Amino acid sequence: MTQAGSNAFSGSAQVPAPDGGGQPGRLMRAEIYEQPAVWTRLLHEGRDAAVRAAAAFRAAEPTQVVLLARGSSDNAAIYGQYLMQIGLHLPAALATPSVHTVYGTPVFPPGACVLAVSQSGASADLVQTLAAARQAGCLTLSITNDPASPLAVGAEAHIPLLAGPERSVAATKTYTSELLALWMFTRAVGGEQPDVPDLATLGEQVLESADSACRLLAERLTGIRRLLAVGRGYAYASAREAALKLMETSYVMTQGLSAADAEHGPVAVLDPQTPLLAFASQGPGTASMASVVAAARAAGAPVEVIGDGTLAGDSLPALLPTDVPPALAPLLEILPAQLLALELAVLGGNDPDRPRGLSKVTSTM
Repeated sequence: MTQAGSNAFSGSAQVPAPDGGGQPGRLMRAEIYEQPAVWTRLLHEGRDAAVRAAAAFRAAEPTQVVLLARGSSDNAAIYGQYLMQIGLHLPAALATPSVHTVYGTPVFPPGACVLAVSQSGASADLVQTLAAARQAGCLTLSITNDPASPLAVGAEAHIPLLAGPERSVAATKTYTSELLALWMFTRAVGGEQPDVPDLATLGEQVLESADSACRLLAERLTGIRRLLAVGRGYAYASAREAALKLMETSYVMTQGLSAADAEHGPVAVLDPQTPLLAFASQGPGTASMASVVAAARAAGAPVEVIGDGTLAGDSLPALLPTDVPPALAPLLEILPAQLLALELAVLGGNDPDRPRGLSKVTSTM
């Protein structure tokens, strides 16, 4: 296993995705397996942009950060909240774009930095809200996969995801690229060099160990109608993103919660027909995750844990390495959840590349 602190730019070879031919989900599968190579590219080629954005941030001396996002990017923004509050000791909140676009009441705190996170950079409500924030005197930054997009052009500094075209409608590689871009930016603001483990190799190892395990788990879960996904701290974003992927590709009603919120009542939905998908590795959130897992077992609910083996699930093995910093674990732990969503969709007769009711750019106001 690669140790933390090894060279992140070692050029690890990309693990090929299993050949899906013309089968449903072939694009999503290919893009899931492309992620380790995308991370290496972003760490190498995106560093200068992250440093420039960090310099603008430090020069503005913001007193708080407002993260502006929708969909999968909203879950990445939740991860960003934890990064900035823990790493920068700054308040960080999620924006509510409709306050500006629907209610016509823009609220931009004095001294705030508004950071937009978007795969396309083209969602109308985000574009309008960022423009209003800039007009109000806020520092505006953006992270997108399109450097020519309205959000990229409209911000004072932009960090490109460098993920390449994402052809499957369900976001996979752009989501984890957003996580990594947020981490790179936060580290640069703090003046720290990105001393990271070899994420590409670790990602390849996780994908290799998770592929058949998630296919078998999908066979066990085929036919379920609801599921509870739970994480704590940084892993809360993973629970939210896993829930979104399961709902939009395999149409399983899934709620993504923090362990703390789950214990305030929602654990009551767990029963033999409602599995728990827990994101749990060694770290500050282990104790509360253990409590949720215990409640699920007491209710007779199937328990599946995506983690490093600190807490055991009913069928998934320990899929994650044990030496990854908690702030980087969300990049790895979402990979098995993406594969699970893909396999459940295909087994259910659906094509996760073209899920119903979803388009690549969602127009909301």
